[in-house]
Amino acid sequence: MKRVNSITPILIALGLVLTACHGGQKNEPAGGAEVVTATELSADSVTTVKKDAVPVDFFSKGTIESVSEVAVTSRINAQIVMMGVEMGQRVQKGQVVVRLDRTATEDKIVKGRAELERAEYQYQNILMGQGYKRGAFDQAPENIREMARINSGYNTAKAALRQLEHELTYCTIQAPISGVVTQLNAVLYGAAVPGETLFRIVDTEHLKVCFDILENELQRFEKGTEITVAPVSYIDDRHYARITAISPVVEKNGVVHLEATLTPHPHLIPGMSAIIALGRID
Repeated sequence: MKRVNSITPILIALGLVLTACHGGQKNEPAGGAEVVTATELSADSVTTVKKDAVPVDFFSKGTIESVSEVAVTSRINAQIVMMGVEMGQRVQKGQVVVRLDRTATEDKIVKGRAELERAEYQYQNILMGQGYKRGAFDQAPENIREMARINSGYNTAKAALRQLEHELTYCTIQAPISGVVTQLNAVLYGAAVPGETLFRIVDTEHLKVCFDILENELQRFEKGTEITVAPVSYIDDRHYARITAISPVVEKNGVVHLEATLTPHPHLIPGMSAIIALGRID
């Protein structure tokens, strides 16, 4: 592995990788020049380049991703009455981000309490019908009281009320993780539907770079192998990482997936493309 003290190899490598993405064809070396191979993210083709032009014996196209990203959804059908976030806003875990209309659930709770009172009255009547006096029901054997609770519907009514009271907490939605709000789909006074994403939260403080290599290059990589990451948008930047995960499976197209943890930086954004070079390029 050669050490390089110039940004030129990465710039040339970027052009070659992006060009290969369009054509997917091999570039024949001119004048019998010695060649090295460069692996694309898709690994659909291998591009040959002049060794004198790119004095780096491996590069690949990768993608910067967040270690943690979650979709924020509602568990109930209700109208959104408070939106506490905007696109790009940073939120903290546990922060209230959305409030839903409580009216419908509160009405159900009122009816549920009335149903529980009716069932409790029926429970008492069953015990008194068996000779137990009001205020002394605890003198009845437990199996008798349990049967009375079942026949009166007391257990069912109590469980239903408990569930409704729990559903009321669904009207307040908190951020499940700390991060930045993206893909904001919800609007104030719009409808929140279970399963539909209101927005997503991306943890930009914990990033990784993901890329693929050909299986015949696997022997050059192991956990801890150092790589250089140059984001396409800031090609002069240098970010260094070490391999933290190697897929135990070779995909059908003959590539192996690798991941490396990155230190957060303002220029590193999830979804961004980057050029990966083996070793440390200063």
